[in-house]
This record gives sequence, C-alpha cells and structure tokens, in this order.
Amino acid sequence: MFKTDQAKGLFLTTLGALTIVPDSLFVRLIQADGLVVAFWRAILVGAGVMLFSLLMKGPDAFKAVFRAGFPGVFYIFVVGLSGVMFIVAVSLTSVANVVFIIATMPVFAAVFSRIILGEAISGRMMITIMAVFPGLAIIAYGSGQNESTSFAGDLAALSVSMLYALALTMIRKVKAVFMVPAVGMGYFGAGVVLYFFTDPFSVPLNQSWLVLLHAAFIAASATFMALGPRYIPSAEVALLILLESVLAPILVWAVVGEDPGAWTLVGGAVVLSALGISNYLALRAARRRPVPPLPH
Repeated sequence: MFKTDQAKGLFLTTLGALTIVPDSLFVRLIQADGLVVAFWRAILVGAGVMLFSLLMKGPDAFKAVFRAGFPGVFYIFVVGLSGVMFIVAVSLTSVANVVFIIATMPVFAAVFSRIILGEAISGRMMITIMAVFPGLAIIAYGSGQNESTSFAGDLAALSVSMLYALALTMIRKVKAVFMVPAVGMGYFGAGVVLYFFTDPFSVPLNQSWLVLLHAAFIAASATFMALGPRYIPSAEVALLILLESVLAPILVWAVVGEDPGAWTLVGGAVVLSALGISNYLALRAARRRPVPPLPH
C-alpha cells in the first residue's frame, strides 16, 4: 500500500492527529459531570489500548514497561493524570485556550531535556520559547475578559503540557521499550481511581453512543500516534500535531458556538506561529539528514 516508510508514517500520524480533533467537542456534547466523562474516557480507552498492545506484542510488553524502572512507572502515572486534567481544563475554560496551551509541550520538553538529560537548548528553540511565553501571557490575560474562559482552566491545561513533556523526557532514557501498554495502563488506572469519586451511570442513556464514539476516537488516535511517528522525523510529527490546535477550536465553534474571544485568538496565533515556524525549520534540517528505515 505504501511505497516508502515516510509515506506510511505521514498517513498514520495524520490519522492520529485528525482523530484527536473531536476530543474536546465530545466533552462539550456529553451531558455529564466532567469527571464522569473522564472516567468513561479513561476506562474505555485504557481497555482498548491494552487489548491492542496485548495482540501486538503479548504479555511481555507490559512486563518490559515495569522493567524500565522509574521512567516507565512515572510515564503510566502522568498519562493517567494528564488525561483527567485535560477533561478538567476543558470543563473550566474554552477549548481554544486548552489546545493552544497544550501545544506548547515541545517548549517544556526542551527545558526538561536540558535539566534532566543535560542537552543544550538550540538557538532555534530559545527563540521559540521567547515567542511562545508572550503568547501564553496574552491567553491568560484574555481569560479574565471572557465568560467562557478561566485562569484555573488555563492552569489545568498548562499542567497537562508540563507533565506530559516531563514524562516524554523521562522515557527517552528507555527508548527501546514499547511504551504503548503504558498508555493503556495509565488511562485504565485513572479510570479505576475516578470510579470511587464519580457516579459513572449518571450519563443519560441516550448519550451512550457519544461516550463510546468518544472513546473509539481517542483509542484510534493513541494507536495511530504510537505507530506513525516511528517512521518520520519528530519535527514532522510536531507539525502534524498542530492540526489539533488549529482544527479543534474551529470544530467546537462551528458545532456549539463557543467563541474563544479575541485575546485567545491573538495569543493562540502567536503560540502556533512560533511553534509552526520552529518545527518547519527543524523539519528542513532533519530532511537533510537521511534517516534509515526502522525494521518491520
């Protein structure tokens, strides 16, 4: 079907980026408390991803995550926590605020890589950081000017970005480990914990299909994003992931009429422009260096 690994990687990663776009819309459409939505999202996605991992790699894949030590366990914890915090953030502030803030994850990853791995921050990334933080400041200012946004929700989104960037940095110490089972365990574990703090069956019965469709989209995205990036440069992955930041607010605006406000749009434009230009420059540099195909 695919003539090159590059084409395969682009196809799978693009699917992963597109199937995550409706995530925020589902949170808006499901008529239930945010933590109830988070419970079903976590339980169903966790079970689906663990089943996929079991079929792909067998039980040893789960053991390998724990053999990775602290980075593996930390990754499980952060995946579960960040999934819950994402729902909390969307419940408290606008979708545009959430996705624009979470898009800054590469910036925090660069900072944590410097602190934890001792890697130098490139000149390109330093300029990106200097451009991104004013954009975040504009978004934060706008949160006090718009009824659909809140500073608390912005902080929840920022915690998702920082925590996940930290987790991704940690697991770079164990690159050879197949970490997809950790995603499933993280989601499922978060769902088990949430069960004791929510009423899972408070979701209206006629919205069950929305809950199942929500989980199916997230599980599909997690699967595609676990497979696609193996075949293309990280800068190309980062560019494709920005699709969510652009399309998710537009989708929510079109379907439920959520206006993020002028300040959010200005701040988001600053953030996405800085990240887009930075990732494009990194991609150009990466394409000058041929990358051998991974073993199948």
